[in-house]
Amino acid sequence: MGQTALQNTHEFYFDIDTDIMRPNKKTMRKHCHNHFEIYFITKGNCCYFIENKVYHLIPGDIILIPEGIMHNTEYQNTIYTRKLISCSEYFIPECIKSLLPSLLYLYRNPEIIESVEQIFSKVEEEYANKDSLSEDIFKCYTHMLFFLLVRHPNQYIPQQEEKHYIDDAIHYLQNNYTQQISLQDVSGRYFVSPEHFSRVFKQKTGFNVSEYLNILRLQKAENLLKQLTAAPITEIAEDCGFNDSNYFCVKFKKLYGMPPKKFQTLHKNAGKTTK
Repeated sequence: MGQTALQNTHEFYFDIDTDIMRPNKKTMRKHCHNHFEIYFITKGNCCYFIENKVYHLIPGDIILIPEGIMHNTEYQNTIYTRKLISCSEYFIPECIKSLLPSLLYLYRNPEIIESVEQIFSKVEEEYANKDSLSEDIFKCYTHMLFFLLVRHPNQYIPQQEEKHYIDDAIHYLQNNYTQQISLQDVSGRYFVSPEHFSRVFKQKTGFNVSEYLNILRLQKAENLLKQLTAAPITEIAEDCGFNDSNYFCVKFKKLYGMPPKKFQTLHKNAGKTTK
């Protein structure tokens, strides 16, 4: 359904996407609006990026975004349904504006999903048949929605989701370093964009994903070179997740100050000396 403004000074838009499939793709670049946005997801999952934080949405979640707040959306390769209201402050009850911070940005309360769906359905029906009374009717419906949200406390408790998934990602890399892993592979496990994941990962570890993987692989190679003093360098490189032995040699020399073959020979000779 396209977005069409009412013919007056009080802007009100309604839009619905029903059973849409968007394969792991952001809807648009980060942007902001000069109106209040109410986003209601009823099917599927998505990530909502608001300012510098990511919110993982499940059916029944509501996102409330005041004007001027940067945001964008990424859908997780799944069929989804969402309804959207964009409106000027005229449609927000004056008496609850001071309470809005307690609702922002993600509101989650499974107990009132049915009531929220009923209000959105009434808005959808009215929007399809607008007339001279529609503005006041929309105002009634949005007031009902805001009063409903304020009367029922937000049950969403912000958690250290980023810390949790970065810790899990580190564990995943430590156990799968022999595989060919890309930034897209890792970020996709946590339903976040590669750009966001890379930024948070580096903030928490000091390395980007490829640097961290190389260090893991080189540490494993160091141990193998010490233990398997007769093994071919290409074999050790492959066993540690390097599919290019030349690249492995360059990285190893940069970290350890000598080529892997020389490192292996030194430890082979050291073993003979101790016998």
